[in-house]
Amino acid sequence: MKFEYTGRHLEVTPALRSHVENHFDKLKHLFNGQAVNAHVIIEVAKGRHRAEIIVNWRDHTLTATTTVSDMYQALTQTITKLEKQALKLKDKVIDKHQRATKRSVVAADAADGELPPAPAPPRIVNTRRYKVKPMTAEEAVFSMQTEENQFLVFRDAENGEKISVIYRRQDGNYGLIQP
Repeated sequence: MKFEYTGRHLEVTPALRSHVENHFDKLKHLFNGQAVNAHVIIEVAKGRHRAEIIVNWRDHTLTATTTVSDMYQALTQTITKLEKQALKLKDKVIDKHQRATKRSVVAADAADGELPPAPAPPRIVNTRRYKVKPMTAEEAVFSMQTEENQFLVFRDAENGEKISVIYRRQDGNYGLIQP
């Protein structure tokens, strides 16, 4: 972790440096040992102490600013703000890349114990009624050629008027189903 310090109207003392570095040591687990550049800007104006820290981590820039009456408090509060930003960013990256489900969602599903809803049964969309005429298989083929239907139900005049089905096959021929 690299630190760069800038003091405006104030000299950056070793005590301020160690304060910042000690607080950032507590945040090492967030950065996973990756290269982090931190620019610490401290400033005093009219009795107000302002601390601004800019952290470059991965491809992101985290920035936090605090103005209070004590410089150590300003640095501590600014580092706390950065910690929250880093946690939020790290969670976002983990969720994005691993598509992790939140524990609360998994726990809620397990607590409910409900099964997912059953799929809806298939519906009959179009119903058509027509008279079944007695005819031979050749007459049924002729009737199929004049219509665009894929099949035809008819009474077979040759087999004692049993119901038969003739259908158009993919190869251009016709198939006959007899009971």
